[in-house]
Amino acid sequence: MTTPIRNIAIFLCDLTGIMASPWVEAGYQVILVDPQHPAGTHTDGQITRVGHVIDHPESWRVIREVIATGRIAFVAGFPPCTDLAVSGARWFEAKRKIDPAVQFKAMHVVWQCQMIGELSGAPWFAENPVSQISSFWRKPDHTFSPEYFTGYCADDNYSKKTCLWIGGGFVMPDKFRDVTLGPPDDRIHKAPPGPDRANFRSATPHGFARAVFLANHPHHVVSDIAA
Repeated sequence: MTTPIRNIAIFLCDLTGIMASPWVEAGYQVILVDPQHPAGTHTDGQITRVGHVIDHPESWRVIREVIATGRIAFVAGFPPCTDLAVSGARWFEAKRKIDPAVQFKAMHVVWQCQMIGELSGAPWFAENPVSQISSFWRKPDHTFSPEYFTGYCADDNYSKKTCLWIGGGFVMPDKFRDVTLGPPDDRIHKAPPGPDRANFRSATPHGFARAVFLANHPHHVVSDIAA
């Protein structure tokens, strides 16, 4: 029996597609699931966008079908941090008064990312800033800040402590920092209020995306993947 080539990567709660970019460049098919994409399922070349939350019948149909192929190479999840990040702790009590289950609902998305990663049989991670995930689930396996990987992208010379919960043999990439850039800035903390603030603050650093790909892709020849 021929072992299927693992040439599909899944990215959950991913609007920008930054994390997927190195995989696309290498010839992988990628699936981006995020409610901010246009509703429904739309494929453009190697990229399929599912415009729903994870816990939606259409999202699960797509995920279930690709997992059944045995071709998943990687899974990354970026569950929303609004109701979990300790930076917003001063609003937690008010949110709980409105909806006592608000943080359980947020953790449900985290656990969905974990479950899909585990079902895929591939390396996976779930990402969040410092948050109550550590209390509701477990401590993170790794932490990083964007400036750790400025050797891949000089524009990422900013600080933001970020946590990773991992599985499936995920390999944490080594730091590759461009020390000529000087100290990192704090653009994340100084981001002005507005409708785009959350997306700006949560966007994946390009250097980190490249580093993770190099440490975790299955090292197939690109022509074999695309075939």
